[in-house]
Amino acid sequence: MTSRADVAVVGAGVIGLATARELRSRGAEVVVVDRAGIGAGASGVQPGGVRQQWGTRVACRLARESVAFWRDADSRLQSRVPLTLSHGGYLFVAHSAPTLERLAANVRLQNDEGIPSRVVTPAEAEALAPGLAAGELAGAAWCAEDGYFDRPQAVVEAFAQGIEVHRLDVAALTRSSGAWVLEAADGPAVRARSVVVAAGVETRGLLAPLGFDVPLTPEDRYLFLSDPIRERLLEPLVVAPELAFAAKQLADGRVLASDLAARGDADTGRAGWRARIRVGVERLLPLLEHVSFSLLVPGVYDVTPDHQPVLGPVGDEGLFVACGFSGHGFMIAPAVARITADAVLGRRDDVVDVLGLDRFAADRLVPEPQLV
Repeated sequence: MTSRADVAVVGAGVIGLATARELRSRGAEVVVVDRAGIGAGASGVQPGGVRQQWGTRVACRLARESVAFWRDADSRLQSRVPLTLSHGGYLFVAHSAPTLERLAANVRLQNDEGIPSRVVTPAEAEALAPGLAAGELAGAAWCAEDGYFDRPQAVVEAFAQGIEVHRLDVAALTRSSGAWVLEAADGPAVRARSVVVAAGVETRGLLAPLGFDVPLTPEDRYLFLSDPIRERLLEPLVVAPELAFAAKQLADGRVLASDLAARGDADTGRAGWRARIRVGVERLLPLLEHVSFSLLVPGVYDVTPDHQPVLGPVGDEGLFVACGFSGHGFMIAPAVARITADAVLGRRDDVVDVLGLDRFAADRLVPEPQLV
């Protein structure tokens, strides 16, 4: 039996579900398909961070629009639990003058886009993150509006409310009689006038047989988590680019820490990554020295050459993509959903002119410098 819809969305992560919700709110009949279910991929392991501190205008605009949505998530989405964006802030620290100047340039751009970030002195950084060892710092960049959701999986599930989601392993996309057919490896197919592919790294394989090369590369990423700690040790998320180190205490008391350079096999890399985290703790956050990071959580980024997403139409046959988020899809999902729904319904946002697939062939890359 073949299911039919106006729009089929491939991928039940936060991007696919948010896009489906946006389309449904505008009257489209939508079905979402995913081989593993809701939030089973990267959306199920991300820690729920939301920030506006970026280094390109397009990224800042996506973030600012999304934060406006996230502030009212409780009233916009139906959820079993409260959906509150906790404004703990993001603090990017600089150990050298060149890094501080890069952060300052980003802050100037962010301010131009209406984002209230600012450069702070080492003493101010220490006041914002009590216990921070600021003696080696040249300064930092701070935005108090940045924060996180303490239950990000609940946010993903809330986007799925009222959406028809099918467990379906899509083997191929084909055109038949003016419509798209999502052919399953086994079982029923789905037929729709338009298709949005929001399948992370798998997007490339689905579109390649159609003659479209989406330059996505899978990139292993890892987070270390402690057991829950009753004492509140750290409120902001602290990022030290020069140490490739980041840390944050979550609402459940667990402390999250990351070696931002960790790549490759976990069995062989785990000890080295944990050792580099220890260096970051000793140099920057000595109040965490007693914390044991017992749990290693793996994830995969779908990365593009410029670390910016690919959004909008592919060809002119009702095929659209939303992929390549390099780890920040959750943060900007509301804006991406609105822009993608616009594209499906024939309204082209200017962002698509910047982040469309054609930018790679045309050498119009938009490198994002503010990565975590």
